[in-house]
Amino acid sequence: MRILHTMIRVKSLEDSIKFYENFFSMRVLRKQDFPEGKFSLAFIGYGEEDENTVIELTYNWDTTEYDHGNAFGHIAIEVEDAYKTCDDIRKKGGKVIREAGPMMHGTTIIAFIEDPNGYKIELIQKGTF
Repeated sequence: MRILHTMIRVKSLEDSIKFYENFFSMRVLRKQDFPEGKFSLAFIGYGEEDENTVIELTYNWDTTEYDHGNAFGHIAIEVEDAYKTCDDIRKKGGKVIREAGPMMHGTTIIAFIEDPNGYKIELIQKGTF
């Protein structure tokens, strides 16, 4: 058994794809429209789905807003240098919502940014956890 993907609903498939490509160098692995169901799916990640966990972006054509609720937390991505990654993201117009630094009550270096849909993405500095 293994985890295949995490699905998040997005307001704009194009904006979300650009975000993950631009800030995290992910690539679209596959994309499909379902006209009868009025939705589109895009699977993005770092490697093929048969060997990697990916993110499924779901765009419902008739929906412009979502309630994230209070149960979902965040997506975590390992980075070489959380401080530099925050700087790079900020320079590209991204939204850093928690600057890089040690986590509360620990030594792991983390930061948080926000994607175009309001989802939180935790950056975890490699080798600090």
